[in-house]
Amino acid sequence: MLNIVFLDRTSLPANVNIPRPTFLHNWVEYDKTDHKQIIERAKDADIIITSKVPLDREILLQLPKLKFIAITATGMNNVDLNAAKDLGIEVKNVTDYSRESVAEHVIGMIFLLKRHLMNWYADQREGKWAESPQFCYFDYPIQNIRGLTLGIIGKGSIGKEVARLAEALGMKVIFAEHRYAMRVRSGYVAFNDVLKMADVVSLHCPLMPETENLINAETLALMKSTAILINTGRGGLIDEDALLHALENGKIGGAALDVLKQEPPRADNPLFVVAQRLPNLVLTPHIAWAAESAVETLVQKIHHNLESFVANAN
Repeated sequence: MLNIVFLDRTSLPANVNIPRPTFLHNWVEYDKTDHKQIIERAKDADIIITSKVPLDREILLQLPKLKFIAITATGMNNVDLNAAKDLGIEVKNVTDYSRESVAEHVIGMIFLLKRHLMNWYADQREGKWAESPQFCYFDYPIQNIRGLTLGIIGKGSIGKEVARLAEALGMKVIFAEHRYAMRVRSGYVAFNDVLKMADVVSLHCPLMPETENLINAETLALMKSTAILINTGRGGLIDEDALLHALENGKIGGAALDVLKQEPPRADNPLFVVAQRLPNLVLTPHIAWAAESAVETLVQKIHHNLESFVANAN
């Protein structure tokens, strides 16, 4: 019998049923697991299921029974992959389950900011339309999406899906080359040129040492003062202090973030606080991926990964 420990069950919606494996097993799950709780909870685990619980070399060395880590997401930053390989622990993530969900969220964010939908909604909740002398109530500029240039950083499946939807709306799409690339490949535009040209910049690259704080004071200064920045990738791609300064000083037109460096954010996170008063800063709580169909695909792929590991191990 294999012991399966799910360390952070609440990383998935509570109403989602996770299919149990067909092989003989014992299943234990916890809503969340702090770093100091990992060893005690997973000491007898043959299989760990987790989304974001950090599993570094020090932790893995103390889990001698562990054979498989099933990550319930695409990102694998929380696991020391080199340590896992050294210890003979297989690690498997889930890919290509939220492409449409994330892409649609990005398009929604573009409409939200470029057409000031949040502002119009807030005004009408205050009854301002009823006070208008005309049938229309004018207060904010409305910009067409068609004809805008969308700069995409990251040409994986999600970046390509965002491009497909944007082009259907009549946007011009350009993909950014790696920031420090020595040459620009066919189908790409130099990184700095993308920032200078784009009306919308959307981040879809992985978080690695070379992409950490990719969007910082220097790169934000290249963007148009009317441009908006969208991040549905990883919070660490953005220097949050630099972004806050750019927003408060009108250096860019707005930002929509589905991810932050620390999640959930502290109540005093400056971006979290400023979002309460800045109409051009929109935060959503890391849910761009979570359309119902995407979640269903995710849990089916988690189940498949568990079954495949055991089948291949026997």
